[in-house]
Amino acid sequence: MTLDRLPLRLRATIRHLQEAPADWQRALQDLGFVPGETVQVLRRAALGGDPLVVQVGASRFALRRAEAACVALDGDAAAR
Repeated sequence: MTLDRLPLRLRATIRHLQEAPADWQRALQDLGFVPGETVQVLRRAALGGDPLVVQVGASRFALRRAEAACVALDGDAAAR
């Protein structure tokens, strides 16, 4: 599962960053999207769901769905 598909308010653990443009990967890592960190989607925009408001650790960010799709989560994320 990827972050863009995570149900609202469900917590998950980041597994890795999938293949994406190098500047996106670097920016996501700089924001704290690193393996082992806890993440959750707090809100989605009404039309089209873009952007997403996500929390990683104690910080909140707005991400485009395409960026969130680069964040792979542990396989048991839906069970949490």
